[in-house]
Amino acid sequence: MASTISQRELSFLLYEFLDTESLLQRERYADHSREVFDATLETARQLAEELLAPHLRDGDENEPQFIGGKAQLIQPTATAWKAVADAGFMSAHWDNEEGGLQLPEVVLRAAMSAFYAANVGTAAYPMLTIGAANLLRSFGSDALKDRYLAPMGDGRFAGTMALTEPSQGSALGDIKTTAVPQADGSYRIFGQKMFISGGDQDLTENIVHMVLARIQGAPAGVKGISLFLVPKILPDEDGGAGGRNDVALAGLLHKMGWRNTTSAVLSFGERDGAVGWLVGREHQGLAHMFQMMNEARIGVGVMASSIAWRGFSESLNYARERPQGRLPSSKDPLSAQVRLIEHSDVRRLLLAQKAYAEGGLALCLYACHLFEDQHTHPDQVARDDARRLLDVLTPVVKSWPARYGAAANDMAIQVLGGAGYTRDHPLEQLYRDQRLNMIHEGAEAIHGVDLLGRKVVMEQGAGLRQFIDIVRRDAQRAAEAGLKDEPRVLGASLDRLARVSDQLVGLQRSEPDLALANATVYLDAFGRVALAWIWLQQGRVATLALPGATMEATDHYCGKLQAMRYFFQWELPQTEAQWTLLAHVDRSAFDMHDDWFA
Repeated sequence: MASTISQRELSFLLYEFLDTESLLQRERYADHSREVFDATLETARQLAEELLAPHLRDGDENEPQFIGGKAQLIQPTATAWKAVADAGFMSAHWDNEEGGLQLPEVVLRAAMSAFYAANVGTAAYPMLTIGAANLLRSFGSDALKDRYLAPMGDGRFAGTMALTEPSQGSALGDIKTTAVPQADGSYRIFGQKMFISGGDQDLTENIVHMVLARIQGAPAGVKGISLFLVPKILPDEDGGAGGRNDVALAGLLHKMGWRNTTSAVLSFGERDGAVGWLVGREHQGLAHMFQMMNEARIGVGVMASSIAWRGFSESLNYARERPQGRLPSSKDPLSAQVRLIEHSDVRRLLLAQKAYAEGGLALCLYACHLFEDQHTHPDQVARDDARRLLDVLTPVVKSWPARYGAAANDMAIQVLGGAGYTRDHPLEQLYRDQRLNMIHEGAEAIHGVDLLGRKVVMEQGAGLRQFIDIVRRDAQRAAEAGLKDEPRVLGASLDRLARVSDQLVGLQRSEPDLALANATVYLDAFGRVALAWIWLQQGRVATLALPGATMEATDHYCGKLQAMRYFFQWELPQTEAQWTLLAHVDRSAFDMHDDWFA
């Protein structure tokens, strides 16, 4: 059974839904071709199925061990890491001058979906390293890039993001880790970080920690935070491996999923202070780190969608093979049992999974497409538009696939019945792995406040207006292609979104706490509208392609149209109750007293 997203689905999303081939007209990608893109996807698929998928369960049942102050992982993890690095995935999107292949972002992320579907516990290490290296590329000094970038690109060094502290989670403005300036221009870092994914491992020669800390004497709050590169192993005078930095692995945390990804508690400065170097400007650390955080948020969305797709595929294959019961219309107890998929409620569970998984992945790759336009589109106005729209969509990209990916994996277990809870099938592990994504890179409430409190008001609401305009344009295009009901329904939902948004934005000026009290509900409703838009675009493509399609393609397009119809019939209507609650500014939770929970 395939453990990765089908080539047919990725081809549809990249070449029909997104028209990724049009990137070949840009100077940066002139030396590429669709054949190169497809070869990249095929390489990722082979690596995923041959080297990552086989140890999915092994990494879960034999999680990293804390031995002698170090983390030890099962050996197949190192084999997979080296193969991914040797294939060039760590630096594939870098410039040629940096040793990269100048691969489009959207192609790289589509390729990495194969790793996530196969084994997210192992695939997290490359994702984190790519993000840390990108942060270094953007803000690091030439000296730091000369020393650390190439080893991160070839897989000799890994990377992490060290934000959370034992006393501070998402409230990064209150972090206590301190950086003390030194005469040689370096800093000594003192503090403790926790929940550091990949914080220690035995895969690489070195680990490059990207650490948020407050320079001694810096102002309080986010304005006093700076970003530092703190290696596990210090370089010697010749740039080679020197001694161990004052970074100690204090312990490993044991999560319900992603067990093969170490979750570390790190102590910086138990002796004389961990040596670190400033990345970017003083007191701009959080602004710099947001590049990696936003990249990771999109990455979590891709992960969530990929795991949801894997669960959907596993349960679909089981439903096609497993005989179980008879249809209500059958009165003969001696008649042959039908396969699970012949029961309409099972098809409902499968169709919901398809809508969540394929819709979520399409949304995430659309976000990667916007990232691409933001950085390589030849027109400055188009670049600005892409940035603005991506800012608005990022909270949804992170949160919606994670929440409904977990719902999809729950449904996958339900399809298998009692067998779904056993380790004879990977679904119970996939569900545990998936459940972490609702917390990774910020819980839903964090992104709800980000969306309603910041993103929809930025630039005087320009991002929200742009989203509304684009959705209306695409709805009109879908209507012109022959889809009638869905564009009309989406337009009505968009009207509600616009009215409620204006109301809550206005309330923020006088009562911000009340206006944001139900921001998570706003995020969910916004996400349903966004996914309906994504599904309408896929439905438009399928409608236009059907007349000349082959038999195999016809099945795929018909499946797209049916998933679109499901979403509009079952998911989008749920926003009506949500918009009503939001418009009434429901105070149920806001007015609840602590003592009343007794």
